[in-house]
Order: sequence, then structure tokens, then C-alpha cells
Amino acid sequence: MKSLPQISEAEFEVMKIVWKHAPISTNEITDMLVKTTSWSPKTIQTLIKRLVNKGALSYEKQSRVFVYTPLVGEAEYIGQESSSFLKRFYNGNITAMLSAYIDNDRLSENDIDTLRALLAKPPHRDK
Repeated sequence: MKSLPQISEAEFEVMKIVWKHAPISTNEITDMLVKTTSWSPKTIQTLIKRLVNKGALSYEKQSRVFVYTPLVGEAEYIGQESSSFLKRFYNGNITAMLSAYIDNDRLSENDIDTLRALLAKPPHRDK
């Protein structure tokens, strides 16, 4: 598996917008994020530029507008981050992680039911 760029929490907020709405312009990203964050448009533009420099986003200039698309897939990135978290905090032991969440009441009954349903499914094997 290829190594994906390290993305900060703030950059991740930008990526969520791009993943959901790509292709998307700078102004559209900015308009969405100023509604949900306290960031200035300049801060958002800096975050976008960082993501381009890290290889997470590509852009195309369409007349006077920059339009962005992700170079990193959402599922791929989240999978890598989940795996990294599991290795870092639980030595790769998912049972230990789930036990900690259950013991500390971090999983609702609905979460537990969802996990049961997932575990009851036949495993998906790539050939």
C-alpha cells in the first residue's frame, strides 16, 4: 500500500468538503467552511495550498477559477489513519480497542448492534 500524505485536522476538514463535492472551486470550499468554522478565507486558502503541496489535491485553472479534485481517496485515507491509530494505541489489537471502548461506555447500544451485524456478515475476500 502506498504511503499517503500526513493531513492535519484542519486540512482534513477541507478534504471532507472536496471529497464530497469535487470538482470544487476555491470559492465554493471557502463558502462552505466559513459557515462551519471560525476560519478566515485566507486561512482556508492556505490549507488548500498545503494540501496541493502535499499531493492530496490537484487543481485545474478554469478561466479565472481554480478547481480542485482529490488525489487521495477518502476510504483509502481513513483506512490508513484507522490502521495507524490501532497500531499506535492498541498494538494492532482490535479486540483490545473495542474492549476499551465498551468498558468506557464509548459505544452506544446502536453502535454495538451495528458491530454485531457487521460481524455476522460473511467476510469479504479479495482474490
